[in-house]
Amino acid sequence: MTISDASQWRVEMQARGMSPRTIVERLRIVDRISAHCGATATELTREDLLAYLARDMAPSSRATYWAALRAWSGWLQRTGRRTDDPTATLDAPRTPKCSPHPITTDQLMALLGSDMWQSTRAMVILAAWAGLRVHEIAKVRGEDVDGGSLLVVGKGGRTDRLPMHPEVAALAARMPKRGWWFPSPADSTRPVDRTSVSAGLSRSMHRAGIDASAHSLRHWFGTMLVRNGVDLRTAQQLLRHESLATTAIYVQVDDEQRRAGIARLPAMERPPETA
Repeated sequence: MTISDASQWRVEMQARGMSPRTIVERLRIVDRISAHCGATATELTREDLLAYLARDMAPSSRATYWAALRAWSGWLQRTGRRTDDPTATLDAPRTPKCSPHPITTDQLMALLGSDMWQSTRAMVILAAWAGLRVHEIAKVRGEDVDGGSLLVVGKGGRTDRLPMHPEVAALAARMPKRGWWFPSPADSTRPVDRTSVSAGLSRSMHRAGIDASAHSLRHWFGTMLVRNGVDLRTAQQLLRHESLATTAIYVQVDDEQRRAGIARLPAMERPPETA
């Protein structure tokens, strides 16, 4: 990919309001595939793409690469850089079926009872009781707290003001009133990197003997909302998802909820038995 092509594609994706992380990832994917195939990014053939996607990789990675290649090829064709679309006759890879993987409440309590830095404990609380993603945790500032609400800067720069759970409110009372809650060790004028948040949470879970990821705390948030009677639409708003389908991936329904759901169905009315 030439510098000019990369720059212009970046501008178009920015104009569409795509998140900086998605933009960087798409540019990186196209460069990686062109380097692997030994061809310039504008000249990748159907066979090049087919061979790359057939490599041994996780289904989720294959779906991500496919989406980036479709976007790149479509942009080349729309802007007159190519007359054909090498992805047009390729079947989209099967999207892996996702399932919720929340940490259990017992595991969460064990995690909070384990030995960890106070900053890591604060990150656990934000992930579990506010449902924040790791990059959202990294960017929390004292100025984001306003009374009983927390301003969250999410994907694509989207901002939401969320009501605070008492656990989050108690945390806010202990944290700085101004500036980053989690400043970078290298530069206190900047927040810590999202990878540092993820790694810190993962290390704490590993030390506590818990086989889970930082995102499992957000899944616990979504699952517990619905398990305690919150409707799916409200859970969607609190998780800040664009669609209910995405929210469903985060919510684990247990056997007790399924039995309760079946029990709510009305019984068939039967005529009285005659003697």
